[in-house]
Amino acid sequence: MTVSPLRFALTSPEATARFGAALALRLKPGDTILLDGPIGSGKTHFARSLIQARLAADGAPLEDVPSPTFTLVQTYDTGKVEIWHADLYRLTHPDEIEELGLTDAFDTAICLVEWPDRLGDLAPENALTLSFTQGEDEDTRWLALDETSPWRGRLGSILDEFRND
Repeated sequence: MTVSPLRFALTSPEATARFGAALALRLKPGDTILLDGPIGSGKTHFARSLIQARLAADGAPLEDVPSPTFTLVQTYDTGKVEIWHADLYRLTHPDEIEELGLTDAFDTAICLVEWPDRLGDLAPENALTLSFTQGEDEDTRWLALDETSPWRGRLGSILDEFRND
C-alpha cells in the first residue's frame, strides 16, 4: 500500500526544534531517521534539537552537537540509548558507509542520517524519511514525510499538532 506524503510548514527555527524534540521522545533503539533536503534546509538544526532533547529526557549531560560534515559521524550516549548523527554528503560510494560502522548502528542505535541518498541499498526499510525544503520566507521550512504504517501510530499526535500549528 502506498501512502501519499504528508507535508506541513515549520514556520520558524523554534518550530523545527520543537518538532525534533517531540520526535526524540518517540524514538527507540533501531530507529533510523533519514534527513533529506538541500544544504541550508534545516536538517542539522532539526537533528541538533532532537539529540539535545533526547539527552535531556534520558538525564544525560547536555553536549554541544556539532554538524558531522567533516567527521562524518558523531555519536552520543544518553545512558539509555546511543544516537548516531551522520552526514554522508562527502561520501561517493555506499561501500564507505560500511567502513563507518553505520550499518551495524542501524540495528542498535537511534540513527539520524543526512544525505541519505548516499546509502543506496543500505537504507533500512523501516526508516522514516523527513524531507526538508526552504519555505516562502527565510525562517520557514516545509517538511514532508511518508506516513508509513510502522510510523503512523507513533507520530500521530505530534503530526496533528504541527499540521495545525
